[in-house]
Amino acid sequence: MTYRRAVIPALAGGLLITLLLWWAGASAQALQLRGTTSVFDVQSAAELRRWLLPWSYEPPTGLLSDGPAAAGTGGTALSGGTQYADLYHTAMQIRFVAVFVFFVAGALLLVRRLPPVQRRTPATLLALWAWGPVAGTLAVTVSAPWLIASGGHGSYRILPQLAVVVASSGPVVVFTALLSALLTVFLARVTAKGADPLPRRSVPPRAARLAASVGTAVVALSLVVLSYQSVAAWIQTSFGGGGMLSEPGDLLREWLLLGGWSGPATTPLGHWLLYRAADVVMLAVVWWALRLLPGLLTRTTVPAMAVGAVCATVLGLFASQVLHMAMDDTARVWGFMYLFADLGDGVPAALTFGVTAGIAAFVTLRLTEGRGTSRSGS
Repeated sequence: MTYRRAVIPALAGGLLITLLLWWAGASAQALQLRGTTSVFDVQSAAELRRWLLPWSYEPPTGLLSDGPAAAGTGGTALSGGTQYADLYHTAMQIRFVAVFVFFVAGALLLVRRLPPVQRRTPATLLALWAWGPVAGTLAVTVSAPWLIASGGHGSYRILPQLAVVVASSGPVVVFTALLSALLTVFLARVTAKGADPLPRRSVPPRAARLAASVGTAVVALSLVVLSYQSVAAWIQTSFGGGGMLSEPGDLLREWLLLGGWSGPATTPLGHWLLYRAADVVMLAVVWWALRLLPGLLTRTTVPAMAVGAVCATVLGLFASQVLHMAMDDTARVWGFMYLFADLGDGVPAALTFGVTAGIAAFVTLRLTEGRGTSRSGS
């Protein structure tokens, strides 16, 4: 699909996810109204507000610094508080612009290289859905310096603060991304009418399987090795330093760990195996997606494979998190909203290892196909 045909669906999807997130953030203040507890219980209302606050344009009470109140008169304090509020509003403006730009960039690439024609529609929809939380994570990361500075303590332990902001996009992005993906796919199918046929590529099965296995091994490095409790603890505590860039462990944990687990010593073996089944499901989803991806793409390029692998990793995360929901009794104890509390966690690490897995799969595919071509030529 040409850029001219792909740009309209991408822009529409980016605009929709931005408006939905803005609307969700504007609704956060309504949860403080007196009648909220008649609709939600106290725990569910607090959890829903936690989802919405990262996208609220109005700063939460107590978040901003009071300004230099001790340095002068009340007017000086008011001026300082206004400056911090302006910083917060700047952060949110950057956040909403960034989520629009990142979603449009990814959607443009996906719609062009993975158009919803020739039985590609389910794959395009799933890829665009998975890209939404990635765009949200990148947006909160880009806006983080302004948001941290608006608290008045931007020079204190900035890396742990940055880790908290990076992990704050919340489950709301997952739901808004699904609606945006539906609209994008619908418009892409409309704009694809009358275009030249885009048949699926023929990829040697052995090359596709080998590339998928290499990419899945990269993801398994994070999920199985780095996420193991003792290794994760070493990552979080072994890197020191001083000044503003001290304590990078929290930030490394967000960008390197797809999960967290320990051996069966502290839990019954059957329960431990059940939870590890979610990791197996995730790796199976990643392998199957990477196995199909080269044949679905209209042209196998490094950016397309990297973005596709990121989407595959995020979809694997979704599958494992849904399985955890089915096994967990959190909703019965804390309320229905807590059932989705962990949905969308691990997206920063999925971005890190998804890009690496996509590049590794692309290189493996090229080497395997090149070897097969040279053998057939000889």
